[in-house]
Amino acid sequence: MVTLTQLEYIVAVDTYRHFGKAAEHCFITQPTLSMQIKKLEEDLEIIIFDRSKQPLIPTDIGQRIVDQARVVLTQSEEINNIVKDYKNQVSGLIRIGIIPTLAPYLLPLFIGHYKRKYPNIFIKVEEQTTENIIKLLHKDLIDVGILVTPLNEEKINEKPIFYEEMLIYANEGHRLHSQKEITVKDIATPEIWLLSDGHCFRDQVINLCSFMGTANSELPFHFEAGSLETLMNIVDREGGITLIPELAKEGMSEKRLKNVLAFTNIKPLREVSLVYSRHFAKHKLINLLWREIESTIPSEFLNKDRGTVVEWR
Repeated sequence: MVTLTQLEYIVAVDTYRHFGKAAEHCFITQPTLSMQIKKLEEDLEIIIFDRSKQPLIPTDIGQRIVDQARVVLTQSEEINNIVKDYKNQVSGLIRIGIIPTLAPYLLPLFIGHYKRKYPNIFIKVEEQTTENIIKLLHKDLIDVGILVTPLNEEKINEKPIFYEEMLIYANEGHRLHSQKEITVKDIATPEIWLLSDGHCFRDQVINLCSFMGTANSELPFHFEAGSLETLMNIVDREGGITLIPELAKEGMSEKRLKNVLAFTNIKPLREVSLVYSRHFAKHKLINLLWREIESTIPSEFLNKDRGTVVEWR
C-alpha cells in the first residue's frame, strides 16, 4: 500500500534530484529513504527514478507519479486546514518569494504588522527573480510569490493586489525637468540606465519604450544594476535617467523627490499580485496575506483603471 511518507520521499528526491539532499530535507538517513522508494517501486512494479543519470531524473511514468504525489500531499494538508478553520485557528508556515524591485519598498509596509497580528504564523521570506519564484512554486519550495503580473503561467494562480505607476527618475540637470510634456519617446534613449537581465521591471521598461540594443551607448560606462537604489545613485552622480516603481517614492528624501517625474501622455502601471500553485492548500493564509498588503497600500493603488498596465512577458 502506498503511504504518504513514501510520497513525501519521492517528491523530495524529485525536488533536489539527489538522494542525500532529499534524505537531509526529510530528516532521515539516505539508506532509509532509498529503501522506502525502492519498496514503493517494487509494490507498483515500475521504476520511478532513473538512477543511471546525474542528477537523478524521473522516468516518464515516474514523473506522472511524482506530479500526482504533490497533489495528494497538498490535499492531505487541506484536511488539517479544514480543522484549523473550524477551530478558527490561524497558524502554520508560509514561505514567501518576492522580487527585488518590490522587496525594499513593500515588505516594510506590512510584514511586521502581519507577524504581530498573526503570531502563530511562521513567515519565511526570500528575495528572488520572477523566473526563480516560478520554479520554486512548481517545486513547492515556496508557497506564494509577490511579483508583477500577468504571467499567464500554466498551473499558477494570480491574485492581483495593487497597481503602481512607473515613474521617471532623472538627474537634476536633465532636460526633462524643463519640459512641460513628457512622453514615452523621451525615455526611449541611449542615456537610460537599466536593471540587469532577469528583472521583470527591466523588461517592462523595454516594452514601454519598444527599444532594445541601443541602451548605454551614450552613457559614461556600461553598467546594468541589480537594484533600483544603485541605479538612482548612478543617475545622481553620472547623469541620465532611469525608471522606478511608485512605491520607491516611500521614504524618499525631498531632494530625490524633486527628480521624480511622471509621463504626461500615459500613466504606465505595473500589476502586483500574489501568485501560487493551483493545488496550493493554505488558502486562508493567502487571503490573510492579501488583505494585509491591501490595507497598507495607498487607496489609489487599488484602482486598475487609473492607468495602463504594461506587460513584461
